[in-house]
Amino acid sequence: MNTEEYRKQFTEDNAVGWECIDQELEKIYPGQEPLHFAPPLHYAVGGNDPLDGISVYRSEKQDKHFHFVTYGFSELYYREKSAGGEFSKFGFELTFRLKMNQEDDNIHWVCNLLQNLARYVFQSGKWFEEYHLIPANGPIRVGYDTDITALTFVPDPELGKIDTPHGEVAFLQIVGLTTDEFKQLEQNPAPSETEKRIDQLRQFNGLLITDLNRK
Repeated sequence: MNTEEYRKQFTEDNAVGWECIDQELEKIYPGQEPLHFAPPLHYAVGGNDPLDGISVYRSEKQDKHFHFVTYGFSELYYREKSAGGEFSKFGFELTFRLKMNQEDDNIHWVCNLLQNLARYVFQSGKWFEEYHLIPANGPIRVGYDTDITALTFVPDPELGKIDTPHGEVAFLQIVGLTTDEFKQLEQNPAPSETEKRIDQLRQFNGLLITDLNRK
């Protein structure tokens, strides 16, 4: 799509990239109104949270879980200069699947985790790619007895990648790893080794839902 075509199809009232994300989610969760978390002050005007929003859907596929999707790593709004690009801004959005715990419905910590990852990207200019491996320097949920202490990134099994008027957006799903898994992978942190471990997890956890109680 060139700039002239972009101008004909959209106006400054269109949240072009945001609408593309919503269209994909509607295919998976037709008619579902997600929980949505937005920072009180936009990052561009001095706010601390780079992501413009995080939507949370309830899924009953495989196991009951929350499906988080970010808005902000890709180009969300009308921007003629971005029309027809190869990648939309950083070229990805993050997702995360968290197994539901009937005794604990606190999910705000996940939003904090996602915003912390966004701060790293926005401040460093670096981005995440498939099977990158990062330590969380402790439990991924502070104050919770969990052995999930590291993260990797995989293609979201339902969302995959989409083409938008601003370029490609890949949905990278965060997967929590245990301390032992991270120690083993740390000895050879090549993405190919991480992928092998993830393939093992997929055998009994196809959607790669993170369970904080997994040992």
